[in-house]
Amino acid sequence: MHATKLPDGPPAHLLTGHATALHHDRLGCFTGWARDYGDFVPLRLGPRRGFLLSHPDYLREVLVSQQHNFIRPYPVRQSRTTFGDSMFITSGPPWLRQRRLAQPAFDHRHVNAYADAMVACTERMLARWRDRERRDIHEEMMALTLAVVGRTLFGADVEGDARAVGEAMKVVLERFTARMDSALPLPERLPMPGNLRLRHAVRQIDTVIYRMIREVRNGEGDDSQLLALLLRARDDDGNTMTDTNVRDEAMAFFLAGHETTALALTWTFYLLSQHPQAQAALDEELGAVLGGRSPTAEDLPRLPYTGMVLRESMRLYPPAYAFARDSLADCKIGGWPVPGGSTVIMSQWVLHRDPRYWDQPERFEPDRWAGDLATRLPRFVYFPFGGGPHLCIGSGFATLEATLLLATITQRFRLALVPDHPVVLQPLMTLRPRHGMRMSLHERIRVHSVDALPAK
Repeated sequence: MHATKLPDGPPAHLLTGHATALHHDRLGCFTGWARDYGDFVPLRLGPRRGFLLSHPDYLREVLVSQQHNFIRPYPVRQSRTTFGDSMFITSGPPWLRQRRLAQPAFDHRHVNAYADAMVACTERMLARWRDRERRDIHEEMMALTLAVVGRTLFGADVEGDARAVGEAMKVVLERFTARMDSALPLPERLPMPGNLRLRHAVRQIDTVIYRMIREVRNGEGDDSQLLALLLRARDDDGNTMTDTNVRDEAMAFFLAGHETTALALTWTFYLLSQHPQAQAALDEELGAVLGGRSPTAEDLPRLPYTGMVLRESMRLYPPAYAFARDSLADCKIGGWPVPGGSTVIMSQWVLHRDPRYWDQPERFEPDRWAGDLATRLPRFVYFPFGGGPHLCIGSGFATLEATLLLATITQRFRLALVPDHPVVLQPLMTLRPRHGMRMSLHERIRVHSVDALPAK
């Protein structure tokens, strides 16, 4: 048991504490502080106490054994302009009620039924690609996964909305990150320039979501789609969800459901372009298993290396690179005192690269996953989808989507990073490439027809 006195932490700004340093170099701060000050680092986030936790046992205490004492961090709870009262915001009984209502949409049977639509959306995109042209792959993946989410979860074609929604999402992410960085986040209702931009961006996304809700209410779409399931769902008292309730959950799924997968694929294509041996091994597996045909959900067990490439990519460049919780009451984590009202920060970026658990952690080596590594790792050393009861509800959906999209694209094109393109990390709410990802396309197989998307 540790003493009640806290360990030393990094020097802090007189007024803002460590918030200013985090704003300028979030990933560098997390890495440096964990290296220099250990697994339990006291911080000051403006007037609030904070702690950076970098030991898997400490994460297990927060996310599992003491989960009822930890809720979403204050800036997240105050983001109701964007997320309303969705699972992304709530904790406790309200969160559990919404989770149970939404869970049927993400069971194995429904998720696998989305596979054909995922591949069809990808083939529609590939029909527009041309040999030797250059494209921003981050932008392409954002548009593609937006189309997939619209089709599979909402039963709607949102491809025409991709650019507007993408720009609106960028504003939402930037404003969310600014609130997380702020030493004293101001209420979103204040008519500040940033809040006004946020409201405009949310209205743009709302226009698309409410249009989808109307289409489902009018009997359009498939009854197995997420919106249809949410609109039919009833709680234990027989109450149904209003359009506003559905909108709140849809907004969270809409943002998270395509942002994180798009980033996982973007970073995967970047890493493959820098590691030709891994690219060759992936090509060999896809050729042997698929032979040029479109992949299906049933192919996933036969594509182990494809899965290893994605796992290794999300280890090095986790789309969700850190998250936080606020303590409700005084407690101890790893024997150290954590006062009520403190914020604890847990970073995938740090633990996914911790040399105590990973051999040559900075190297991209998909083969590291070939043995029993996944079972040998301590829990919460690798957690790209979070963990505990709040494990991402869409993790199975995202895994299926990323695997199918990677296999479909890789069979048709090899992607090469444009020479001298700057690859700079931009840690907003998710881990983005600041300047996009400009890549040249090299066609492998010419396909003369593309199957139409499944009918709504």
